[in-house]
Amino acid sequence: MRIDKPQRIFGRDREWTSLASFATRSVDTTQGSASLGVVSGRRRQGKSFLLQAITEAAGGMYFAATEATEAESLRLFAESLARHTREFVDPFRDWNDATSRMFRSTADRPALVVIDEFPFLSRASPALPSIIQRELGPGGSGRASGVRLVLCGSAMSVMGGLLAGQAPLRGRASLELVVQPFRHRESARFWGITDPRLAVLVHAVIGGTPAYRNEFVQGDTPATIDDFDAWVIRTALNPQTPLFREARYLLAEESAIRDPALYHSVLAAIAAGNHTNGGIAGFIGRKSDQITHPLNVLEDCALIAREPDMFRPGRARYRIVEPLITFYEAVMRKRWAELEIHRAEQVWTTTRQTFLTQVAGPHFEALCRAFTLESGGTLFTEHPSEVGFGTVNDPANRTQIDIDVVALAAQQGNSPRRILSLGEAKWGEVIGHHHLHRLAAARDLLRLKGYDTETTVLTLYGGAGFTDELTAAAATDDRILLVPLGRLYS
Repeated sequence: MRIDKPQRIFGRDREWTSLASFATRSVDTTQGSASLGVVSGRRRQGKSFLLQAITEAAGGMYFAATEATEAESLRLFAESLARHTREFVDPFRDWNDATSRMFRSTADRPALVVIDEFPFLSRASPALPSIIQRELGPGGSGRASGVRLVLCGSAMSVMGGLLAGQAPLRGRASLELVVQPFRHRESARFWGITDPRLAVLVHAVIGGTPAYRNEFVQGDTPATIDDFDAWVIRTALNPQTPLFREARYLLAEESAIRDPALYHSVLAAIAAGNHTNGGIAGFIGRKSDQITHPLNVLEDCALIAREPDMFRPGRARYRIVEPLITFYEAVMRKRWAELEIHRAEQVWTTTRQTFLTQVAGPHFEALCRAFTLESGGTLFTEHPSEVGFGTVNDPANRTQIDIDVVALAAQQGNSPRRILSLGEAKWGEVIGHHHLHRLAAARDLLRLKGYDTETTVLTLYGGAGFTDELTAAAATDDRILLVPLGRLYS
């Protein structure tokens, strides 16, 4: 059975294909055919929209849990199951009874059952994951069932723990799907933006979260680059729009975060350019060991990411994953009182430069790394196996050279690691020969450290363009690559 994706769903082709395959997988009752899938992702990414559509197309059951007591949740679940099966369902005593009845609802055909916002249920009934595990195991009601059970949730720390370590459901899921924000090119198409400069600026504010376009700003898209400032003022900085408080809610919704003030300070430190453990600790006035737990929690909640230094094993830096949080911490948080009384224009006038340096610039670097990872096979001799940032020590000058985009080839046995590219990304500065010379110096230092740099391409990603001299040099040297802004979106 083939389930076609409805036209109302933009993108998400891979996600739809995975869900459709899971929902229609053939039944073999002799082997025990009930299957478990886990779908997760941060809020506003369209998980529920996607799952409701696949459930409707497959003729399945969709149950959206709410914050409720166990007794109320059981009653609501029984009502949902009765509507799906069109049979009378006795009130459930507990989740042992409810889960068993759900798996027995069909035994001769695949039947998709989606339980959305599963963390609400597991919080009120901590034994529920163990009950599901038992019913999927030998002797359980799932052994002769056609149910394809999908558990979905946005609390990343909870959903990530479902299948981790010694968790009851570890090893039981045949589908693990994380619904990510749209990538930068897909996001630009979704917003209907064709100007690459405008696309970067908008993405630096709201990222690739699909819900922000229609539900949060009612389809308000900046018409041109000249409309960007006015768009920021009438949407993100406007207290009458849901987008205004969204960054705060993203933090408040995570149950693992119990001291919002501390976590906001950690995020503010990262947004201000403090990316190491020591730098973050110094910014907020704590010792390094005192912020290890907050950093781990934020990472578990998928709000920050720990990115390793490609050339210094054991060293890493932290990056905020959600652009709207970076925008809030860098631009909005310190001026919140003014914004609440509708002084957005004055605030934006005095913080716009902060946005360009602390938000747009670093965001452009991250987009260049993402672009290189996705499209590196068209840029270099082969597709990179790893892309990240790197720091090269320069002993002669007693300094360090920061490399914005490092592309490495796959490791081949004991051979020296090949560097496909060293890249510099500049958003608001015209790139010239001095940027190229820094990359060349780093390449020579890395050669001395044992890296294979024979075919290394020096790549310059220009948000504001390149000098004529650099353009002429690149035209005659295939080891110099210029990537203009438009290519990131081609």
